Amino acid sequence: MTTVSGSAAAASETATVPEDAAVPENATVPEISEALRVVPARHYWRWAAGVAALVLVAQFTHGLATNPGWEWDTFFLYLTADTVLKAVWVTLQLTLYGTVLGFALGVVLAFMRLSRSVILQTVAWTYIWAFRSIPLIVQLLFWFNLAYLYQELGIGIPFGPVLWSFDTMNLVGALSAAVIGLALHQAAYAAEIVRGGIISVDGGQLEAAAALGIPRVRQLRRILLPQAMRGILPNAANEVISLFKGTSIVSVMAIGELFYQVQVIYGRNGRVVPLLMVATVWYILLTTLLSVVQYYVERHFARGAERTPPATPLQRARAFTHRMRAAAATGGFQK
Repeated sequence: MTTVSGSAAAASETATVPEDAAVPENATVPEISEALRVVPARHYWRWAAGVAALVLVAQFTHGLATNPGWEWDTFFLYLTADTVLKAVWVTLQLTLYGTVLGFALGVVLAFMRLSRSVILQTVAWTYIWAFRSIPLIVQLLFWFNLAYLYQELGIGIPFGPVLWSFDTMNLVGALSAAVIGLALHQAAYAAEIVRGGIISVDGGQLEAAAALGIPRVRQLRRILLPQAMRGILPNAANEVISLFKGTSIVSVMAIGELFYQVQVIYGRNGRVVPLLMVATVWYILLTTLLSVVQYYVERHFARGAERTPPATPLQRARAFTHRMRAAAATGGFQK
């Protein structure tokens, strides 16, 4: 048996010539191809690694099902409890407010950094530097204790008389302090994400648009941002997911979000592991939902770069179901 490899055979396949095959010495490529028998290459180490991975997954799954330490009865008891669902809603509120306000301010900071004004550039750079340097928990506690530093806030002439003032004791509550801290912290990272997406677009396109007389606002809305979104979205989605999980840090302010509520419950009944699994499962479910939304938003903004976007998982499932029905109808599987 003679083995032939080259550009005529695929990289993952091996073409073999049977001993009794008659191949002329000066045969052309089509004549050689007719005498070849292409067989798939054997990747034994891939199979061994795949089997080992499946064994580890099976062992882990078996441990989840049989280990009494997980206390699945307690887990299912509290998974949809009213207190847990209310805590999930508080977590979603913190994530939503922090994301909307943070990215709104982040867009402003990004354009300030890209402006030609040295003052605006300096202010934006200083803000980003400061809020990325200070730990989030310190920022949250600062806003939570605002009344300790400033008993009164007022409006008046700068460095002059105060025309109107108000007490800060009840101005910022726990939830408001958490939203302000999360939003201002998120804005520093959002600004760099937006700026990175904008500078990734070729500047020649804006020059061409300006030469055609397209207004500046339309250049940003119709040319710059649709292309920049492809670079912004993956990093922005990561930040939103990080913020969603990072809301657990507001538990130091006794806000009834998911992680704090779970701590309260297992502090009373002592069932630490199943209650932590309750929080973990909710974080996984909601993070998965955010990832699905990210996938379809990225697909929407990729329309200009890909002529034929790849099929979505739902479209693949429908195509597979159609093929299976066709195979059942004809008595054989058709590719």
